[in-house]
Amino acid sequence: MELVTYADSEMMMIELAQRLAGELRQALQSSDRASLAVPGGTTPGPIFDSLCAADLDWHRVSVLLTDERWVPEESPRSNTRLLRQRLLTGKAASARYLPLHAPTETPEEGILPLAEAIAEVLPLTVCLLGMGEDMHVASIFPGADRLEEALTAETILVPMRAPGAPEPRVTLSAAVLSRAISRHLVIVGPAKREALDRARSLPPEEAPVAAVLKGAVVHWAES
Repeated sequence: MELVTYADSEMMMIELAQRLAGELRQALQSSDRASLAVPGGTTPGPIFDSLCAADLDWHRVSVLLTDERWVPEESPRSNTRLLRQRLLTGKAASARYLPLHAPTETPEEGILPLAEAIAEVLPLTVCLLGMGEDMHVASIFPGADRLEEALTAETILVPMRAPGAPEPRVTLSAAVLSRAISRHLVIVGPAKREALDRARSLPPEEAPVAAVLKGAVVHWAES
């Protein structure tokens, strides 16, 4: 694991967006297509605001979320909604989007065709991750109902229900996340830095983010 610290989060978001764009651009020089997986939530929004303006062949890039709540895209809790507003716009509007939600009542009913589409773009070229103070990554939560499967199974997508999560979720497995060619974790604030330090000495069952730290670049700003 490599740790990069920044003077402030604004600088971090701009520099990280430039780095992600550079890695995608480099990949497209030697391959017809590239794939980019990104988290939802509010933290990566400023990265998306810069990345969407990057000058690269977005029509050759497949974009997907690392995890999603099982809610319609119109829902204010949909990560897809945020992605369309802040990343899949500007120059990045021509990217191919791979959804993590289908119009079924449960993720178990709709997950197979979603996983089959994602299989075509693996291994991920670039993967951007976030982390919660509880040390979850994507929607792989401590105490979740299918935690062991998400951490150990050779599968692509895992339906997930966790304490405190009001709706079911679907998440890329640790196997998919950890095999990304380039992997970045972005965190802000002292509480998340402390959580990261704890995770490094804990098993993935207690700190799921530990399953994806090896070989990752962690980007941190105190504020």
